[in-house]
Amino acid sequence: MFALMRYLPLAMLLATTTLTPSLAEETTDRPVFGWVEKAHIEPWGVEVKAKLDSGALTSSLDARDIERFEKDGEDWVRFRLELEDEETGETFEKALERPVNRNLLLRGAGGTSRRPTVIMTICLGDTRYEEDFSLRNRSKMNYPLLLGRRTISHLGVLDVDKTFLSDPGCDEDSKTVPYADEK
Repeated sequence: MFALMRYLPLAMLLATTTLTPSLAEETTDRPVFGWVEKAHIEPWGVEVKAKLDSGALTSSLDARDIERFEKDGEDWVRFRLELEDEETGETFEKALERPVNRNLLLRGAGGTSRRPTVIMTICLGDTRYEEDFSLRNRSKMNYPLLLGRRTISHLGVLDVDKTFLSDPGCDEDSKTVPYADEK
């Protein structure tokens, strides 16, 4: 009985204390995104499903035929986008060349590998984001676009219980969040 009486004040305090609001409620000034969202690859407006993955640090984009080369003394990469537009069902194909932003070293059970990263622009909600994407053939994966923690930190709040909380709707007046090098 003495042991129970010892904890009675704590129990009374807990019973009268209001619960603190969730992170999403506390940060209503920041947009809230679900763990899967629709995004546009800019400037073409191709709509793809994006997985917001807090377990990944760097974002990744589905790219094919990845080829490194040198241009004006700098490392560049040539690759091809082949994406199914979620809105129209049509296949979008585009060959691109971009400067390599950095070389990503990945370590896993299968060993280590290097991937180039490039700066690309995506639209989520009503805002454009310039972000760093590693290039990888994601054709066998459910989501051609994976947004990692570096990108998520610029977007707003991630609600892991929800999906499709916003529709991409960028136009010429939309805000653009420039890429910020976090090296």
